[in-house]
Amino acid sequence: MLERKNKQKSSGPTLSRSEIMARVRSKDTTPEIFVRSSLHKAGLRFRIHRKDLPGNPDIIFPSRRIAIFVNGCFWHQHHGCRKAKLPASRREYWETKLGKNVVRDKLNYVALESAGWRVILLWECELTRDFMARLIAELKTGECVSPDSEQKEE
Repeated sequence: MLERKNKQKSSGPTLSRSEIMARVRSKDTTPEIFVRSSLHKAGLRFRIHRKDLPGNPDIIFPSRRIAIFVNGCFWHQHHGCRKAKLPASRREYWETKLGKNVVRDKLNYVALESAGWRVILLWECELTRDFMARLIAELKTGECVSPDSEQKEE
C-alpha cells in the first residue's frame, strides 16, 4: 500500500530576504519600460542610464539636456503617495535606508541642474497613457516642465 505524505503546495523553494531583495531591479523596471516605450512610439529618441551623469538618469535627451528619472514611489519615498508607506517591521532600518535614497536623489538633481540639465521626475503612481501623452506633447514642443517639480524642493 502506498502512503501519502502531506505535501503543501509551494511555488518552489522558499527565498531568503536577501534573495528577494537581490531580485529588485534598479534598471529596466516595468514603469521605466512603459515610459521608454511610450517615448519611442512617439518618435522621440533618447539615451538610457548615462553613467557619467549624477544619479545615472533613466532616460536622457542629450541635445536638449533633459534628464528623466522614473522613480518608484516606495524606494524614493513619493511624498503623500500610498505606495510610499514604510513597512511595519524594522521601521528604523527602512527610515534610514529610504531617507538616504531621498537625500542622494536631491543631491543628484541639484548637481544635474547646476551642470545645465533640466531634471524631470516621473513617479510610478502617476504613469498613465494620458499623462504620457501630455509629457510627450511638452517634450515635442520644448515647453516641458517637470510634472513634479515641487517634490524636489522639499
